[in-house]
Amino acid sequence: MEQPPAQDAGQPAVTVPSCYRHPGRETYLSCTRCGRPACPDCLRSAPVGQQCVECIREGSQGARAPRTLFGGRIGSGAPVTWTLVAINVVLYLTEWVYPPVVHYLELVGNGFDPALNQQVGVAHGEAYRLLTSAFLHEPGLSGFGPAHIIFNMWALIVVGPALERLLGAARYLAVYLLSALGGAVLFYLLAPVNEPALGASGAIFGLFGAWFVASRRLRVDSRGIVFLIVINLVITFAASSVIAWQDHVGGLITGGLLMAAYAYAPRQQRRLVQVGATAVVIAVLVIAVLARDSRLASAALSQGAT
Repeated sequence: MEQPPAQDAGQPAVTVPSCYRHPGRETYLSCTRCGRPACPDCLRSAPVGQQCVECIREGSQGARAPRTLFGGRIGSGAPVTWTLVAINVVLYLTEWVYPPVVHYLELVGNGFDPALNQQVGVAHGEAYRLLTSAFLHEPGLSGFGPAHIIFNMWALIVVGPALERLLGAARYLAVYLLSALGGAVLFYLLAPVNEPALGASGAIFGLFGAWFVASRRLRVDSRGIVFLIVINLVITFAASSVIAWQDHVGGLITGGLLMAAYAYAPRQQRRLVQVGATAVVIAVLVIAVLARDSRLASAALSQGAT
């Protein structure tokens, strides 16, 4: 309990200070940082003495947020992973309710879509298909049916959260989206121009590649992820007539390269190197798409001339 200082007889009364937050509370304590009187409820232990709650708050705002090994902000849970899963599931359910959504968003280079009765494709000015196709899956019960989205979402849930915690939300999302884009771009470059494709496999393979690089950087056992990559590549090429191997390989390469830049960036210039690497990957993919557009346009002109 606080005790007021002794007062000699004949001396004038001493005014007792009151807490700056609770004027009705008398106190002889004060903040060691700002000097304002404060009651025990408004003081917190500090490295030196006690500080008021406002000084503690101001000090914490200026402190650096804790970072992961690769520079990302440390967070709890895996909100990006679960958001990506939710988007994929919602669009898959949309395909059952409104099947034409596949024709509007799937990846195709350039061709006539009889369902829409119009020319469609990336080369036709619909570059968004390179990314939207990564959130669609085999509709209905045709082809692989529900197994297509089930496997991709299972892989995302297994690999995604650990990578998200390791990279932080922003870097993890960049790896996912650019892996999806990298797979789609390689498909656009190498596949027949009128062949459609869809699925999150490019992004999933990108996460596989990123996890392999991370495991090598952290010097942990990478045999599990190597086996997962090899077995999936074997399946991919064994069923290349129905699986877009270009998408898988493109995603794997993109995810691995981007993760290498994130994982091996020097600590002193980490953010600069990581942002620069992300920009370079985006630039390379954009240039590749523009080059493919140009070749297809030239081929169309040549055919028109003949």
